[in-house]
Amino acid sequence: MVPDKVEKLCQRAQQAIAERDWEKAKQAYLMALGFRSDLPDVHYGLATVYFQLRELTSAAHHFSEVTRLDPLRAGAFINLGAVYNLLQRYDEAVTALRRGIQLDNHRVEGYYNLGLVYKRKGQPDLAITAYKEALRLNPRMGDAHLNLANVYMDRDQPRQALSHYEQALQLRPGWDKAIEGIERARVGISGGDPSTVGSAPANTGSATSAPRTAPAPGTDMDRPVDPVTHAALLSNLHQATIVSEDTGRLLQQIILEEVEPVIKELSTVLLHASGSRTELDNCLTKFETALGRMRTAHQALKTTVGKIDEMGENFPAK
Repeated sequence: MVPDKVEKLCQRAQQAIAERDWEKAKQAYLMALGFRSDLPDVHYGLATVYFQLRELTSAAHHFSEVTRLDPLRAGAFINLGAVYNLLQRYDEAVTALRRGIQLDNHRVEGYYNLGLVYKRKGQPDLAITAYKEALRLNPRMGDAHLNLANVYMDRDQPRQALSHYEQALQLRPGWDKAIEGIERARVGISGGDPSTVGSAPANTGSATSAPRTAPAPGTDMDRPVDPVTHAALLSNLHQATIVSEDTGRLLQQIILEEVEPVIKELSTVLLHASGSRTELDNCLTKFETALGRMRTAHQALKTTVGKIDEMGENFPAK
């Protein structure tokens, strides 16, 4: 039966993870998804493996799938936000992290990663608030003390920074970054710009547990599937989906940031008689350029979707 096959594949993936064989774990999870693509735990495990492989776009895709299939899983939103942060998709990171915190406001890692994002967005006040909340929940979180101190140094508040550098050093004796921070803060008081500590997805949820989701209504559990062939097909489909997402995002960006503004500019020139012919020609040139970029992105999206459609024809019939 399919449920037994999926469970065995997940167990194989868990064993591979224990051995730190990330490629083997990835293939096992992909085979499991070949049987059932609607299991959030399998997506969670695969996302975690992709993160270890530093395939961040794929990790984000599968964490996003978990939030779609299991919209109340706080850890998935928090991990998704952490990965978006590393991908420099900061607005999406904030949205995901705040949703995770909304679902569970005791998640220290949610506030910590939110602090990282706000610092990188150049919003130090919000970063300080987030780090303080993380430390309220866990006063012994050395990274939060260090990063909060770094923000205070950025704001030219060395006394506040010194206190948190010292607490970070107490929690982790001999920590070079804390020692260097203390020196910079003391120099500032007696009168740096430290780097932010990176983040990883929180080790939360059941990333490597066997799936528990009940079969979706109408699912044919006994349809013929070749796990190896299906896994490779699913992997190719997944990569094509990522490309289509990126291309679609680019198309949307071109429309919002290039096409719409030039249409407004062109309308202004046409509606006001004071506009010169040269001004009109310049607007038309920009308009054609924007349309050309939009057509190119649209064609790329159509090509990718066409490839997805072709690959979909190879899925086993029920």
